[in-house]
Amino acid sequence: MKIYSQGEPLAPWREKLHEIIFEADTPAGKRFDVLLIVAITLSVIAVMLDSVEVIRFQYGGILDVIEWFFTIMFACEYILRLLSVRNPRLYALSVLGIVDLMSILPSFIALYYVGAETFLVVRVLRVLRIFRVFKLAEYLGEANTLMIALKASQKKITIFLYSIFIFVVVFGSVMYLIEGAENGFTSIPKSVYWAIVTLTTVGYGDMVPQTQIGQMIAATVMILGYAIIAVPTGIYSAELARAVKSEVSNVACQNCSEEGHDVDAEYCKYCGAIL
Repeated sequence: MKIYSQGEPLAPWREKLHEIIFEADTPAGKRFDVLLIVAITLSVIAVMLDSVEVIRFQYGGILDVIEWFFTIMFACEYILRLLSVRNPRLYALSVLGIVDLMSILPSFIALYYVGAETFLVVRVLRVLRIFRVFKLAEYLGEANTLMIALKASQKKITIFLYSIFIFVVVFGSVMYLIEGAENGFTSIPKSVYWAIVTLTTVGYGDMVPQTQIGQMIAATVMILGYAIIAVPTGIYSAELARAVKSEVSNVACQNCSEEGHDVDAEYCKYCGAIL
């Protein structure tokens, strides 16, 4: 079934492009999401390995080629996303649109400012699109026994752990950029290790930020760690289940690319376009 936005419908090739890129409940859309997730993960691993001095010395040229390959790939994907919606400006100014742009700009900025490539780890945030493939709702009606409840919790736990992974990678990368090797933050993996130790409130003390900005970030990570620990599992599970119970459609608006509409909605609740 075709979906029309305000004004003339999208051209057939743009409508097909929209279906592949934004619709996760189609075979082509699922394949596209899986390919994107793999590409994002590999690109982030390449950036992290490039921060290790020994690896950079031996394989720096190969890692540069890999990074530019992914940068060009993501740049093409960003352009295709703009082409597949009726109002590209709405997508470009959305949260995901800004994250998409931020994931390709550092490579070009790094040509003029050394160190900017570190912010490429923001690509991890784009993997949040995998959440729409999980389809948590299919497990809600199976919470009658303990085993079924445990199976239903697997996806939720995965999402929670991946959120923590995002936090430690981003904070670790920022600390690597701010503190540097002179203060013990010699690589992104080691800085991520510091973020994990700080977030879990373990605090070994083997790595301590020396700059004022670094100390402010450390304080933020500590407070965030206490906030995560303080959240009761029962309340978290109940709130998550309550959110999933709201039946929503997987259809993405062709005008602004936003999702999460009611199944009986005729208009986009974000831009007002006809669904």
